[in-house]
Amino acid sequence: MRVVVALGGNALLERGQPLTAENQRANARRACRALAPLALQHELVVSHGNGPQVGLLALEAAAYTAVAPYPLDLLGAQTEGMIGYVLQQELGNELPFERRISSLLTLIEVDPDDPAFGDPTKPIGPIYTESEAERLRAEKGWTFKPDGSSFRRVVPSPVPQRIFGLEPIEWLLEHGSVVICAGGGGIPVMYVDEPVAAGRRLVGVEAVIDKDLASALLAIDLHADALVIATDVDAVYADWGTPQQRAIRRAAPSALAAESFAEGSMGPKVRAACMFAERTGGSAVIGSINDTERLLRGEAGTTVTLETAAIG
Repeated sequence: MRVVVALGGNALLERGQPLTAENQRANARRACRALAPLALQHELVVSHGNGPQVGLLALEAAAYTAVAPYPLDLLGAQTEGMIGYVLQQELGNELPFERRISSLLTLIEVDPDDPAFGDPTKPIGPIYTESEAERLRAEKGWTFKPDGSSFRRVVPSPVPQRIFGLEPIEWLLEHGSVVICAGGGGIPVMYVDEPVAAGRRLVGVEAVIDKDLASALLAIDLHADALVIATDVDAVYADWGTPQQRAIRRAAPSALAAESFAEGSMGPKVRAACMFAERTGGSAVIGSINDTERLLRGEAGTTVTLETAAIG
């Protein structure tokens, strides 16, 4: 099978954990141990989140006042290279030496008129207290929204429209390589109109594309058999945070889409799973990185498929 696995940012850095290189590598090592059996059995594509990492780079860029802070598309490219390198190295330590692994920078086109630019929802960086968030809002003009009892910076997260460079990904898969790509939702770009003589020009965008929606589009375009969204929770839950909460084990896309999920966390994952199942007829599953093999077999997590009539 051809399988796309989307690693959540919190699968690579636990919530509230310090943003150290050592912590990120240790989490990447655990994730790659879970991915290695899939790489031995299937054509494997790995994408990953970058919320904590791109937020840290934005803080570092803002601290150096001699030049203007680097825009989010450049910071996203940096995180895609950094995380891709760590995943490639740690996955290589788990697989036979001769198994090829490739990390690619991936440009993804977004719509300049996407309403996300007027309503930032994508959380990046560490968590803050309310007073810290208010101070940074005043100092840097950043937007913050609640994240549980804390606050996180949020940035625009436009819907991915088109992935550039699918042909090299296909070629690498056909030649036996694991491919790490579309990291952090890919590098957001858009076309802008230039004077008539120049035509259109491709430029970077001050945004962070949702990793799960980008991964779903990637899986669709690559004709993948399955999409696995690996995160730090064991399943999608109905009535989350209430005494009535319960894990959803199987669901039809239409039934799951009718439920309400948090926009900054589970909401995009559910939309991505539903999009993949509806457009391909394949199965998408959401669950813990520690259950990766069982997720693919439908023995853990939440499986989204057209073969299910409702929610179970």
